[in-house]
Amino acid sequence: MSIVHAAKSRYSTKAFDASRKIAPEKVEEIKELLRMSASSVNSQPWHFIVASSDEGKARIAKATQGGFAFNERKVLDASHVVVFCAKTSIDENYLLDLLENEDKDGRFADEASKTGMHNGRSFFVNLHRFDLKDAHHWMEKQVYLNVGTLLLGASAMEIDAVPIEGFDAKVLDEEFGLRDKGLTSLVIVPLGYHSEADFNAKLPKSRWPAETVFTEI
Repeated sequence: MSIVHAAKSRYSTKAFDASRKIAPEKVEEIKELLRMSASSVNSQPWHFIVASSDEGKARIAKATQGGFAFNERKVLDASHVVVFCAKTSIDENYLLDLLENEDKDGRFADEASKTGMHNGRSFFVNLHRFDLKDAHHWMEKQVYLNVGTLLLGASAMEIDAVPIEGFDAKVLDEEFGLRDKGLTSLVIVPLGYHSEADFNAKLPKSRWPAETVFTEI
C-alpha cells in the first residue's frame, strides 16, 4: 500500500468488531511506530499505555463515563487501546539522560558533537521553559506528531483506528497514577478492525480541495 493510499483510506472508526484481534507481530510494529516517531530536537516527551486485556481496556474506559459515554464501546470493543501521555515538565536531568541514551546508540562522533547537541537542544527547550513559558504545550505538540504517525502507519498496516479526545483526563490520570509519574493523558487511540455497524466506513472522505489549501510559489 502506498503512503498516499494509506492517507486516503484511513478514517475515524466509529465501531469495532470485538471478535477480531490484531496479530502479535503487528502489535510489535505499532509499538515501534510509537517509539520511532519524530519530535522536536528528539525530545520524545511521551509515554504510552497499551491495553489489550479486557481489564486494561475497562480501566481506560472509566474515563469515558458521563458526558463521554459515546466513546466507551470504541475503547471496550477495540483489539488494543493506546493512551498517549505527555510529560508535565522537562528539566536538565531529563535532557542529560536523553543525551546519554543517544550516546549509547552511537549518535555522536566525538565529545564535541555530543556537547553541541546538548547545547542546541537545551537552547530550544529552555526557550519554551523560561522565555515563552509554554513548555507543557510544546511537549503536547510533540505527542500529537506521534499520534499522526500512528494513525497513518496503522492505516498502511490495514488496521483501523480512531483518535479520541472525548474523555476525562483527570479520571484517567488518577486511574494510572500518571501525575505522580510526571505525566498526563492527552489522547486515547483504539485500534482494531471496524464492524459492519460502522457507518463511517461507508462514507466518502471529505477534505478541502487542493486550490483551497495550497499556495504554490
